[in-house]
Amino acid sequence: MMKRIVLSRTEIQEKVRELGRRISHDFRDDELLLVGVLNGAFIFTADLAREIELPVRIDFIRVASYGAGSASSGTVTFIKDVELPVAGKRVLLVEDIVDTGRTIARLQEHFLRQGARSVHICALIDKKERREVEVRADYIGFAVAEGFLVGYGLDFAEQYRNLPEVYHLENPGNKA
Repeated sequence: MMKRIVLSRTEIQEKVRELGRRISHDFRDDELLLVGVLNGAFIFTADLAREIELPVRIDFIRVASYGAGSASSGTVTFIKDVELPVAGKRVLLVEDIVDTGRTIARLQEHFLRQGARSVHICALIDKKERREVEVRADYIGFAVAEGFLVGYGLDFAEQYRNLPEVYHLENPGNKA
């Protein structure tokens, strides 16, 4: 499989720093609960948390919608919920990529049902052209229009997450 670079390490670092500054400013008077969406957003969540200059609590939730394929199944399955209390908190969901919108909309609804005061979305990558459910990310790193992306936490069949940059993976369904 061929890979073509889409976002360099430097571009990602600069954008994460900028997002951290904006979030620090916007939530300066509140306690913030950062919720990273596993597995894809674990690297982004860690880097972003270090750039937020506020006391934050950090937890993770794990859901599945892709399995081992390259297309969303359309079903969101909860595998691990957060362990910290959500009621009355301002929650910032940290996601690697928002494409169809199904997963992030379901998570937003989940936390609001648990009594979160507000639920905001921070996505490294927004792919609006794939949107099936209307959602709006409050903080977006990059808008990327095309391609199956891997690296910096993004995977194909649990591979490529460790790459320090984001790549377009050509022919992800083809093992040749």
